[in-house]
Amino acid sequence: MAQPKSLQQVGVAVELARDAIPADNPQTSEKISLGQKLFFERRLSADSTVSCSTCHNPELAFTDRKPTSVGIKGRVGQRNAPTILNALYNKTQFWDGRAKTLEEQAGFPIVNPSEMGHPNLEAAVAQIASVEEYQQAFQRVFGRTPNGPDLLRAIASYERTQLSFDSPFDHFITGDNNAIDDSAKRGWELFNTQARCNKCHALTETQRDVTLFTDNDFHNIGIGIIRHNVVALAGQAELLVKSGDTAAIDRAAIQNDMSVLGRFLITKQDKDTASFKTPDIRNVLVTGPYFHDGSQETLWDVIDHYNKGDGLHNPWLDEDMQPLALTESQIDDLVAFLASLTSATYKEQGEAELARQRALSRTTRPQRDTTRAFGPKPTQPEPPK
Repeated sequence: MAQPKSLQQVGVAVELARDAIPADNPQTSEKISLGQKLFFERRLSADSTVSCSTCHNPELAFTDRKPTSVGIKGRVGQRNAPTILNALYNKTQFWDGRAKTLEEQAGFPIVNPSEMGHPNLEAAVAQIASVEEYQQAFQRVFGRTPNGPDLLRAIASYERTQLSFDSPFDHFITGDNNAIDDSAKRGWELFNTQARCNKCHALTETQRDVTLFTDNDFHNIGIGIIRHNVVALAGQAELLVKSGDTAAIDRAAIQNDMSVLGRFLITKQDKDTASFKTPDIRNVLVTGPYFHDGSQETLWDVIDHYNKGDGLHNPWLDEDMQPLALTESQIDDLVAFLASLTSATYKEQGEAELARQRALSRTTRPQRDTTRAFGPKPTQPEPPK
């Protein structure tokens, strides 16, 4: 599951994939091979216990299946590890978009004290440079000794090979009407109509997205607002985190409660308070738990959250959040559609996970609130002055 993936998959956006390769970091087989080795290299962490693959395990669809990730010395972060699958298509990286490229993204965990824990990138390079095999590989690929920028280029090159399409939905949308069942077909229609998923997971509200399922934007959907004093945290962030200090922003995002501020940490704009990136939902069935904080265990929980238009006491709630009045059978149809986005590579895992989540949904539904789901949209408070 860790090997580079073919562009010859049903549904792959080939031209978009090629366009995503930067001119200053062209793909070569030797560079990709070096990047793959580095992706699994625990010496990139300060105590040689954590690699990129610790939180992005290929066997788990390049996630860790934990609510939030655990770094060196058992340090628990504040954010859920997003999958690497199809990350080459992302306009920005991380839940808050604090990195624009995969090269930039790859450097942050290495120097974050709660993740891989090196004091700086040079310290990580020093550990790699002490290995003869890496000295030779860097010379062969880049024509120079190991260094920080090339290390990140190699990892990013490997990550760009992790394309994941060829799902039942891809076969359906390309003409095989029997590739998905009637429940999933109904779910696809709901996704683009009553359920309002297309407000964020589509190209536009009128143009359906059958490839990436994201608007590449940031939204406040009401996660974590009640559990945190967001106003106070925003005030602290204004004082403590300078907009241009990427290391400080990275620490705040991973290490403390300021993580809940989301995109605000980067822009310092009130409208971005507690807003997070719209993720690609391919393979969503096998990349839980869900949302930026991993707070929801099943897809039924996720839909229950949206169904009630969650966001009481949230002055920054996205305007498209509102009660959906979805019935139980409609929720099941939406889950069926989402399950149809599971790539062939993860078919067996998906079937087992769907059975697990379905069984749990019949006994445990912490987000379910039928009264609110079928009620009017509540009036939201005004943002504090």
